[in-house]
This record gives sequence, C-alpha cells and structure tokens, in this order.
Amino acid sequence: GMVTSVRNMEGYTGMYRNRRVSVMGTGMGIPSTLIYTTELIREYGVTSLIRVGSAGGIAEDLELRDIVIAAGASTDSNTNRTRFGGFDFAAIPDFALTRLLVETAEERHTPVRVGGIVSSDQFYHPRADFTAVARKMGALAAEMEAAGLFGVAAEHGVRAGAILTISDIIDRDDELSPTEREQTLDEMLTIALEAAARI
Repeated sequence: GMVTSVRNMEGYTGMYRNRRVSVMGTGMGIPSTLIYTTELIREYGVTSLIRVGSAGGIAEDLELRDIVIAAGASTDSNTNRTRFGGFDFAAIPDFALTRLLVETAEERHTPVRVGGIVSSDQFYHPRADFTAVARKMGALAAEMEAAGLFGVAAEHGVRAGAILTISDIIDRDDELSPTEREQTLDEMLTIALEAAARI
C-alpha cells in the first residue's frame, strides 16, 4: 500500500474488502493525537476515525485481553473545555460508528464491553484515588487519547470511535507480555477493519 508521512509519523493506505483504509499512529497522549487527527481531517479529508489501542482495566470484572468499545471518554485534560468555550464537553463517539463496531464484534461472536472510559494526561497518575474515583463513576478502562479524538472529530463534523484491548489491570500486577499483546490485538484490529470496510 501507499505510505504517507505526516510530521514524521508513517501512515499506510491499502485495500481491505475492496475499501481504501488507512492506518496511522498518533503518538502517545491527547496533544500528539490532536496534531495527527487534525491534519488527517484537514489535509487528507478523512471523515471517519477509529482509535485502536490498549487500555488499563478499571472495572472489577474486566480481565486481560477483554475488548472495550468506548461509549464516552471522561478526561482530566483541559483540551475539550478549551475547545468548548470553557464549558464541559461530553466526549462521545459517533453512534453509528460505535454501533457498527459492536455489531461487527457480535457477528464474530467476540464478547465486548461498551461503556465509559477515562482518557488521562497522566500515565503514572499523581492522585492515589484516581482509579477508585473512576471505578465508582463507572469507567471501564483508562487510556490517553480517546477524549481528545472525540473532541477534534466533533469540532470538524467527522465521525470517530474507539475500540481497546485490556493490556493491563490497573491496581493489579496483571500485564500482557509483548507476544500476548500482539496476539490479543489481532481480534480488535480485525473488528476495526471489518467495521471500517462497512462505513
């Protein structure tokens, strides 16, 4: 497929089930994600974005390798409040795209959890009670990008969604090895590609 570079981040465009699909990294965290997604939307005319990645499990009943589809992303980042004129912004994904991800998983008989997640600017969170508060508020998992993606997508009137694989359990010493991580991510990536081909 075609290789494109946006600010030194390589992207690959190829065909999947007769549809053009592009795959690209975003770097880590909301600020980096905002650079790449904004440029993909503005410069390349991208209209649908699916974040695929790993997340730390927060909900008590989540296990390693479980797949979570985000119905919304709370955040400790200020980026969406800045974008929304000082008000709180409900960082939610596009419903049709999210439904497509869920239906694709169901057709593949892959169990998924759908619900709220937390996108934090902190990998090593300074607040000792962060996970407990997030769990109490019903967050399934934590990662570092989705809330920013949902905000920039809303601003530009494009669709965005997020599907995540639990690669570690926060507050427990459970973590996937690099090999396990690679094998586990396959199913999530397949769901994302199958959904992308049907947009």
